[in-house]
Amino acid sequence: MSSPPAEEIPAPESSGPHAVDSSPLKSTTLVALGVGIGIGAAVVLVIVCAYVVLRKGRKRGDHFDPENQWKQNTPLPGGNVGGQLNNHGPRLVSHNSRQFSDGSATPPPPSSCSSLSSERPLQQSSSEVTARTFSYVDLALATDSFTSDNLLGQGGFGYVFKGFMPDGKEVAIKQLKIGSGQGEREFQAEVETISHAHHKHLVSLVGYCTSGEQRLLVYEFVPNKTLEYHLHGVDCSPINWACRVKIALGSAKGLAFLHEECHPKIIHRDIKASNILIDNDFEAKVADFGLARFYPDTDTHVSTHVMGTFGYLAPEYALTGKLTSKSDVFSFGVMLLELITGRRPIDRSQHYLDDNIVDWARPLLTQALEDGNFEPLIDPRLQKDYDYIEMGRMVVCAAVCVRHLARRRPRMSQIVRALEGKISLEELNDGMRPGHSSRYDSVASSEYETAKYKEDLQKFREMALESNNSGLLNSSRVTNNNSGVQPSASSSEGLQT
Repeated sequence: MSSPPAEEIPAPESSGPHAVDSSPLKSTTLVALGVGIGIGAAVVLVIVCAYVVLRKGRKRGDHFDPENQWKQNTPLPGGNVGGQLNNHGPRLVSHNSRQFSDGSATPPPPSSCSSLSSERPLQQSSSEVTARTFSYVDLALATDSFTSDNLLGQGGFGYVFKGFMPDGKEVAIKQLKIGSGQGEREFQAEVETISHAHHKHLVSLVGYCTSGEQRLLVYEFVPNKTLEYHLHGVDCSPINWACRVKIALGSAKGLAFLHEECHPKIIHRDIKASNILIDNDFEAKVADFGLARFYPDTDTHVSTHVMGTFGYLAPEYALTGKLTSKSDVFSFGVMLLELITGRRPIDRSQHYLDDNIVDWARPLLTQALEDGNFEPLIDPRLQKDYDYIEMGRMVVCAAVCVRHLARRRPRMSQIVRALEGKISLEELNDGMRPGHSSRYDSVASSEYETAKYKEDLQKFREMALESNNSGLLNSSRVTNNNSGVQPSASSSEGLQT
């Protein structure tokens, strides 16, 4: 007889010391897994945030960091040789100890927490400006912290320093006086006009700086001073006739480019000998565009406050404020008379009626164009060493440029061709040539008689004299806003050594 199947009996639960409980182990694993996931999520979140920040930064573009720039560019102690920047950077000089002839001192560089932090690009009112933007620190480094050793000149506008760019290029840096409304307007005018006018016979604007209230302009360096220096400088050897012709032709080409090839046209408004820079080959470059104005092709004239330099101002512009390109032509004619005669535009050593070069020269021009004898006009320092044909060209050009009536003055492109001998002098001078005319009609016209011109000139003289007596007229540049004459010193003085 078979026995019944054995009943499976479950093993009793162990309660001894070696028994293992698996529940706590499982809980620990779950906690560790949760912590790991949390850390991983945090890392991913940080990476995503960093990526977003970087993306936004790239979209904004790179911005100048004044604090960082100041720290990076702070010069180490050390001197330099010959004005060149050395490997350690220029030596910073105490500005409080530098005094100039007018008793003033150059302003110190701005602190990194004020002016530098407010550097901003020029607010442009016309087409895009192509000049480079510099920081104040860049220009402080270039000029050895604006040391007096690098000072080229000074005037009512401020100071001009010689500087060296990091690549060794020489530049002239004009530092405008702070707080001058006229200085701000001239700064804007220079940047907006010269940035778009590129020509062999125009001084080039390398760049500019707007740092807080600081306004600085950086030009190419023109090493051989100005036409004014070479004609009127103390103890300066007179320039020969060939150089005078080259300077006249070069400056005429620069001015013709402004009037006839720029769009819109540009009127310089302050053509004079001190605004013609000369290089070592005696090539001329027109400089100082602080008073320049755009002249739309559709306009017959621009009405504006009269500004310029007494002795060079066209009569109709000085009295009415109506500005055209022919105003520049008149000023150029005065400069040609300086080249021919060696006289200053206003010569206080002469008799009152002869102190103005145009009034003095008119009867001599008339006579020279009738008989072909130029000797009474010619600078005696030339010692008769000149080319007669070239002298005839220049005399005719000067005569037609300083005509009373603006519309009867030639265009500057005509003057260029006449000086080059490419058009006849009869064509330039209404069919008359030197030595063959019985009448020279630049002295008077039915629309603007000599008597009227002299009356208007006397009015302007009285305004200038009144301002001078009141202590206002301390410089050669004057303005007329129909309520008197105000000074505005030439902003080109000192752009040369």
